[in-house]
Amino acid sequence: MQPPQVYCHAPKLWGMPAKILDAEQGLEFAVRACEELLDKHNSPVVLIDGRAGSGKTHFAKALSERIFQSQRQLPKVIQMDDIYPGWDGLRAGAQYLNQHILTPITQGQAASWQIWDWGNNQRGAPTEPANGWRSFEGGNLVIVEGCGSISKAARDLAQICIWVESDAPTRKQRYSDRDDGIFDEFYLAWSIQEDEFYQAESSQELADLIISN
Repeated sequence: MQPPQVYCHAPKLWGMPAKILDAEQGLEFAVRACEELLDKHNSPVVLIDGRAGSGKTHFAKALSERIFQSQRQLPKVIQMDDIYPGWDGLRAGAQYLNQHILTPITQGQAASWQIWDWGNNQRGAPTEPANGWRSFEGGNLVIVEGCGSISKAARDLAQICIWVESDAPTRKQRYSDRDDGIFDEFYLAWSIQEDEFYQAESSQELADLIISN
């Protein structure tokens, strides 16, 4: 198996021309960029996007852990899976992210949002005292990972955008393996939403880093 590759398209961030890097070097670049941003911004935002099964969650976890090791503060990680309003909600989830999370953070305000209850098909978490409400007061790195996190509007509200890609057969197999095939019936419909969203938003082209996983 070939090691993952990272395509760096962000000389503005690291002062070097675009080049192909392996995944570990790409992670090192992302860590260094985040550390630099934490010295300049109160609440820098990193968006990690890519199609279902591409490896976004894995990269976000690795980045979060590395930042914790160096900064002794765990970044605020927000998953788009908690935001989409159901299986038809990729576009709506992206809009919710921009309105309720990214815009307030960029304006130096507290962000508040309510997670989606997939079982009851509505926002909220009846078993929680706060009914699924989440908040972020600022003063920390924010990592958002999930399909639809990078859009034209979100690009202006984030400091770093990372796109994670993989070939279609690998992505589909990962998607199925992740939940033992329970959600396989939704894969095609979700892929169609991805096609429409990414064509309209040019998410990959907006990214600072492209990781081939």
